[in-house]
Amino acid sequence: MTSTLQPASTTEAVKRPGRWLALGVLVLAVLLVAVDATVLGLATPYISEDLNPSGTQLLWIGDVYSFVIAGLLVSAGSLGDRIGRKKLLLIGATAFGAISVLNAYATTPEMMIVARALLGVAGATLMPATLALIRNLFHDPRERSLAIGIWGATASAGTAVGPVVGGFLLEHFWWGSVFLINLPVMIVLVVVGSKLLPESRHPNPGPWDLLSVGLSLVGMIGVVYAVKEIASHGIDGNALAAGLFGVATLFFFVRRQLALPQPLLDMRLFRDRGFSGAVLADLLTVFGLSGLVFFLSQYLQLVQGRRPFEAGLAELPAAVGAVVAGLVAGRAARRFSVRSVVAGGLAAIGLALGVLTTIDESTGYPLLGAALLVVGVGAGFSFTVTADVILSSVPKEQAGAASAVSETAYELGAALGIALLGSIVTGVYRGFAAPADTPAGAHESLGGAVEVAAGLPSDSAQALLASARESFVDGLTLASGVGAAVLLATAAAAWFMLRGQRLDSKS
Repeated sequence: MTSTLQPASTTEAVKRPGRWLALGVLVLAVLLVAVDATVLGLATPYISEDLNPSGTQLLWIGDVYSFVIAGLLVSAGSLGDRIGRKKLLLIGATAFGAISVLNAYATTPEMMIVARALLGVAGATLMPATLALIRNLFHDPRERSLAIGIWGATASAGTAVGPVVGGFLLEHFWWGSVFLINLPVMIVLVVVGSKLLPESRHPNPGPWDLLSVGLSLVGMIGVVYAVKEIASHGIDGNALAAGLFGVATLFFFVRRQLALPQPLLDMRLFRDRGFSGAVLADLLTVFGLSGLVFFLSQYLQLVQGRRPFEAGLAELPAAVGAVVAGLVAGRAARRFSVRSVVAGGLAAIGLALGVLTTIDESTGYPLLGAALLVVGVGAGFSFTVTADVILSSVPKEQAGAASAVSETAYELGAALGIALLGSIVTGVYRGFAAPADTPAGAHESLGGAVEVAAGLPSDSAQALLASARESFVDGLTLASGVGAAVLLATAAAAWFMLRGQRLDSKS
């Protein structure tokens, strides 16, 4: 196959044959990761019932995947620039499928947490490689914008396919089956991708600095662990020490990158205001969304009593809105402006989350569906345009590292969102009134309360569930309000940071 290492100087290079088929393979990898992330929310009540995790363990099951990915994405993106993005993608996809089996057959909360962490290691290789390969497949800016839109739309479609397929599986099989759906997608990706995808790498990357890899991993995990512990249990010596150690480690990581002639991550990229603004928008958007989405599936099932398949269908409007918006986002940003599309999308998400602060146990679906649709449209516009800005800001040789920065912001935002907003939900929930002799498991999670209620007399069970559900909804609405405030503030920041930013309109 023709190498993508040389600049596109001819029409044939710009319009690479087979590029759209190759894109189809790349979006399979995106689908793999997106489906895995969304089915976990639906499976959480079943995991709670079967593995009986504590509230803290349940949060770790939800966010350790994102923590590990956040710590490894920069290293993985840089590794792909060095050994070849296609090679890294195929290795990562194979590992992702194999470790999904381990997730499916986990028998204890501890084993599930380890399995999710290992899945994060594999997942860290996938997303940066897909975006970097898009940067090298599509040299024409308008085609690249459309390709990124399709990439983002597929991720959103995964959020739709995951709950629907996952809900069907949960109604007919055990919860581990939701992880096994990764296998056929992985097999197709590896078999077809090995033939269709071109290899690309940095022509002169320099050595892969293992000390930088260690500093980025340790620093990131230290910071996110501290944030999680402080949000859950307040400030204590261990959390403070972990946070300070993480910050210090990341400081040395940045200094080392600035000193190396060929760094793992070129920190000078952040001098570009558009690049920095796009990364910040990604991080805070996901922060505002992730904690809410993680608990919304539990609300639909355990509060409103929907079956898993029905709950999956109920979340479809967000995915539909994101798919449609993602496909037209590049055109909209060129017709109006980058900052108006990104800031407008962020503000729309913030307003929709604000609406969700009004929900209660009996809220009708039209309000929920409309809010989810607006959230999806806003996210589709924002994510697609910011990804385009990030990729367009760097030479194609650094596409892996730049993609990794984008994905690190996404995954770090997800981890912090689940940790902070999830801790708000859990903290409010734990305070609900219950009889003195109620087992402690009822206060750990709403799933735990449902399990406890199953063993109580009818009147006592109804009273326990009514109090637990009311408290859970109170926590969910408070978290929605915090998320709304974060998104509206991010919209204002994006309006200023992306001033004058434009997408290229010609090669």
